Amino acid sequence: MAQGQANRAQELKRSLHAYQTLTLQPFQPDGPIRLTALVTLEAEDGETRTLFVGPQEGGLKLKTDDLEVVVITPGSPLGNALIGKCVGDQVNIGKKDFEIVRVC
Repeated sequence: MAQGQANRAQELKRSLHAYQTLTLQPFQPDGPIRLTALVTLEAEDGETRTLFVGPQEGGLKLKTDDLEVVVITPGSPLGNALIGKCVGDQVNIGKKDFEIVRVC
C-alpha cells in the first residue's frame, strides 16, 4: 500500500508540474479544438457540458459558481473525438449527441 501511495504522489507531482508550465493557447471562434481548449457542448434537450482539454488528470471536475468543468485529455476517447473538431460539429457522449457550441 505504501508503494501505491508513493507512486500516486509522484503522478500528482508530475501533473502539478504539467499544469504549472502549461501555456494556454489562443483560439479563434471557428478554430479546431486542441490542447488547452475550453469546450462547451449542448444536446438537443438543452443539456450542456463544459470540458477543458488538459495534458493530464482527466476526469477531474472543477466547480465555479454554477459551472462545472470536466478535465479531459487528448488520449481519452472523448478527448480524441473532440481534437480537430470545430464549432457546429457533433460528438457522441454515451447515448446522447452533443453539438460543439463554443471553443475558447
